[in-house]
Amino acid sequence: MRFLMLNWRDPKNPRAGGAERVTQGYLAGLLARGHEAYWFTNHFPGAPATEDIEGIHIVRAGFKASSVFAARRWCRRQLPFDLVIDQHHGIPWYAPWWCHTNCLAYVHEVLGPIWDVFYRWPTSAIGKWQERWTHWLYRNVPFWTASEATEAALLRHGVKHVTRVPYGVATVALPELDAKPLAPPLRLVAVSRLAPNKRVDHGIRCYKRLLERGLAAELTVIGAGESEPQLRRLANELGLEHKVRFAGPLSEAEKDNQLRRAHFLLHTSLREGWGLNVIEANALGTPAAVYPVAGLTEATLHDRTGLVAARETPESLADALEKCAKSPDDYARYRQAAWERAKTFHWSQVLPAACDWLEAQARKPRRMIRGAGMASSK
Repeated sequence: MRFLMLNWRDPKNPRAGGAERVTQGYLAGLLARGHEAYWFTNHFPGAPATEDIEGIHIVRAGFKASSVFAARRWCRRQLPFDLVIDQHHGIPWYAPWWCHTNCLAYVHEVLGPIWDVFYRWPTSAIGKWQERWTHWLYRNVPFWTASEATEAALLRHGVKHVTRVPYGVATVALPELDAKPLAPPLRLVAVSRLAPNKRVDHGIRCYKRLLERGLAAELTVIGAGESEPQLRRLANELGLEHKVRFAGPLSEAEKDNQLRRAHFLLHTSLREGWGLNVIEANALGTPAAVYPVAGLTEATLHDRTGLVAARETPESLADALEKCAKSPDDYARYRQAAWERAKTFHWSQVLPAACDWLEAQARKPRRMIRGAGMASSK
């Protein structure tokens, strides 16, 4: 069968993140079953128009305002696809109107308040209205997501059919948990694209609170992005210029080494589709300390596989970490539970059922969806 993924970014895009990693994982699973996988995406400077990445056919054309039209023109020149996956990142591809085959909507998260972080009013208000309106417009299209929080938000917006398929990770869990006593200094790591919605500044402020309370600690920030200059200025303003280590983007092996070394992964995002790096850290024997937001509260189970702060504030997160620092037995329990749970999210566990489901969607008879005037499948 032939599968087409529509996504604004591909794995080599400088702004690629977790969404692209899991997208690549699912398409790789379909390839392993003998299917063809295509990925249509925005062009970016220096990128070839077409490229194969581990067997996935990448096609790049258009930019923010023109990609939908470019995708439609390109698709019309191809052999028919059995399933088109319209991946929304705030704005959809409107594929059910033009793909003429089975179509799914794939959503990692409902952006909601994230619009306020990137845009000023009234643009932010228009973005939120557009997102809700889009979900209503797509209400009869089958949706695919990973978290209960995103599923609930979609249902509130009028979507009728939502299937939850968990994310997988390529990180192989340690064969055995190595010794990592909860002894000073408390080693903290933040792994993220450095963007406003990730709120890495909250992690830096949390670190400052811990130091003010006399707790010996260190913080490493891994990643790159548009917020890096502001984060470095913040570290300087807080007197942490020689304490916070900005490691930049690292290779997977180097990142894994940092995750394995840390006592806790810090995650203070505004919201997440899931929190992929939480599970990656867990597989390496490192629990997470996260904010109580959509996605992260599912990736980290409070007082079981890690810590969920009571509130979305650096002080609250520091409270949770300070309390745990005095309870090494609890920390050991979190490590064990997180490590065991992470094994269930490895691609080898996730892909069989996920690919079965995608193949079933591709085999469905093509039909018109009532009230939407589009070709797709229920």
